[in-house]
Amino acid sequence: MSRGLDSAVHLVQQFLSCTAQSGGTFVDATAGRGNDTLFMARLAGPDGRVFSFDIQEDALQSTRLLLEDAGMADRVTLVKDSHEHMERYVSGPVDRVIFNLGYLPGGEHSFITKADSTVPALQSALGLLRPGGRIGLVLYTGHPGGREEYEAVEKISAGLDNALFSVIKIVILNRAATAPVVIVIEKAGVK
Repeated sequence: MSRGLDSAVHLVQQFLSCTAQSGGTFVDATAGRGNDTLFMARLAGPDGRVFSFDIQEDALQSTRLLLEDAGMADRVTLVKDSHEHMERYVSGPVDRVIFNLGYLPGGEHSFITKADSTVPALQSALGLLRPGGRIGLVLYTGHPGGREEYEAVEKISAGLDNALFSVIKIVILNRAATAPVVIVIEKAGVK
């Protein structure tokens, strides 16, 4: 396992790629610099579809360039809107959803994801998820608002009906208390 923040993202990607099948519908709820969107585009394959959300044009431009360089831009719909409006653009069912929360790396730190938009986005993702589908979240608690967002997401996740969803939380114990936390949710059933 690598050191630093990348290990949490790598863990989520491992959980999402396991049992994923190409040709489905995938969502990156936070486009950022495009790395998770590119990851999802590879999972989706040439016949799949990815929806990638961000409110910052800088993030979408970075994502667009990364996808074009990889030859995968045609698999992805970039959406300049908050992830809380996911259901306006995605009809489902969805195979995988990734949330890499916090702020845009190298961007303005005053633009952060917040519980008031992330909670409705997570609820939408849960409603869109197909049986056997998975949602992966990377939550950062070291910036202002991060702890509150994490606690809201944890509360929703812990309260899910265990007959319908399985939820795991991974905390990297030998890191700072502000190290990212991983939550993975799987909907019961088989695709």
